[in-house]
Amino acid sequence: MIDPAVDPESVAGVVHAKVRTASTGTLVRGVSVRDVLSLSSLSGATLMAGERGLDRVVQRLNVMEVPDILPWTKPHELLLTTGYPLRETPQSLCDLVTELESRRLAAVGIKLGRYLDELPADMLAAADRVGLPIIRLDDDVAFDDILNQVLTDILNRQAAVLARSEEAHRALVSVVLAGGGLEAITDELSRLLAGTVMVTTPDGRILAASEPADAKPYGRGVFDLTGRFRVERYRHGSSALDDPTTGVALVPILAGALDHGRVVLISSGRGFDESDIQVLERAAATAALVITKELAVAAVESKYQGDFMRDLLAGRAGDPAHTVRHCASLGWDIDRPLTVVVAQLEPGENPDLETDDLRPAHERFATAWGIVVRERDPRAAVVGYSQEVVVVMGANGRTPSGEAVRHMVAQVAGDGGGGRRSFSTGVSRVVTDPALLPEAYEQARRAAKVGRQMHGAGAVADFDSLGVYRLLSLVPDSAELTSFMRETLGELASREDEETTDLRTTLEVLLDTNLNVAETARILHFHYNTLRYRIGKLERLLGAFTTDSHLRLNIMLALQVRRMRGL
Repeated sequence: MIDPAVDPESVAGVVHAKVRTASTGTLVRGVSVRDVLSLSSLSGATLMAGERGLDRVVQRLNVMEVPDILPWTKPHELLLTTGYPLRETPQSLCDLVTELESRRLAAVGIKLGRYLDELPADMLAAADRVGLPIIRLDDDVAFDDILNQVLTDILNRQAAVLARSEEAHRALVSVVLAGGGLEAITDELSRLLAGTVMVTTPDGRILAASEPADAKPYGRGVFDLTGRFRVERYRHGSSALDDPTTGVALVPILAGALDHGRVVLISSGRGFDESDIQVLERAAATAALVITKELAVAAVESKYQGDFMRDLLAGRAGDPAHTVRHCASLGWDIDRPLTVVVAQLEPGENPDLETDDLRPAHERFATAWGIVVRERDPRAAVVGYSQEVVVVMGANGRTPSGEAVRHMVAQVAGDGGGGRRSFSTGVSRVVTDPALLPEAYEQARRAAKVGRQMHGAGAVADFDSLGVYRLLSLVPDSAELTSFMRETLGELASREDEETTDLRTTLEVLLDTNLNVAETARILHFHYNTLRYRIGKLERLLGAFTTDSHLRLNIMLALQVRRMRGL
């Protein structure tokens, strides 16, 4: 209810003035307090306090001419008043500033002289402290003029945003209708937004990117060392406008319940506004159509390629010449020196609970390997199954198990961000005949398994580097290996107290130095006599291994078995 003594012009502000978009019903970002002060209706206004808050956004207007206005205030309001409800309680104005700030008010505009001659110094000091702009309005300006002009400005800005969004939408649709893919979309967006534009997977692997001069500014921490965009560091949509210092804005690419990735804009030194986000959202919808179409085609191709790869690795693909020709029709070149790489997801993990990407983990895993491998070898075969990815790639006369495969593994694994799942990788020997691919596949699988047993999750193992573990991995009965280890090592097999651990370490170093007592003592920082005492204790536990070469071999094998996990 409005006090009958209120100034008649305040009637214009009885209803909250709000602007909402027609499509979503959400509040637009509005205009800054600084821009509001530049309007002609506020040309005679004076900023009394709160200069730090001039960049606050005004989204609505309200008029305060009743004492209990606080429950009705909303965030981002410009609150107008003649001072009528404040005339009786000037001592509480400092508390009023605190309350308005807690409600995230944009600014307060007040007319002085009619009901309130001046504002208390402590009120202005409080406004300066919290950055709430206090504006003295000109005596001659009417509230309805301010309301109309500010609302018109907000509506005009929103119309400009929608017009730019519509222009971008038409341009992007034209790109797609002309047969353009994600690369064409990023190039068009880069032209429209004057910045670097990328399309990535949900965890940040780059699918397409424009290439202006400032692309990939690694120094800003936008990418990790493997080139993965750090999606987890940045806010989505219009919330990116709340932190303009990052220079990065992104929106999700959604198709129903599926998250297909992100459209990312990296600025070229300019700030973002609402229209940039609108354009990115339009682009995300267009990218979703392109990706959905590509996935539909890829799903059919992947099923066919997966079935054929199973036959190839099982030796059931038929005549070698026909197999080479058929692989060529699939884009695979197997008529050259080859190596097989097998990457297996670690069992027992459930990353789908930790990421917004609703696709199965094995699909994300296969996509990542496909992106990384084809950068290095476009004619390689990459096929994903339920728990592993198989890569058949050119070896260039040598196995790429060293830096090449480790580099690819690092690219797929990234820095662990984006919900990535750990995996173990095995690499086969080089083969020069497609008929030997089944054997190479088994080598790679065995290397992945033994590598995980020896080094834990995330291991990378080359079949040729397995040594004796290759033989141990061929024993089908793990219980037999465990029994052999326990019979040979006795108490050293399972006890984990400090004394037993020290004895086991002494034994390992002694065997590694070929029973060189002086060298072992130097490595372990023992006195020579102390080491001799420990050797005597070990022989009482294990037997005369220093003189019995067969027993020594058994002990060495048992120690290697003990290092193998999962037995």
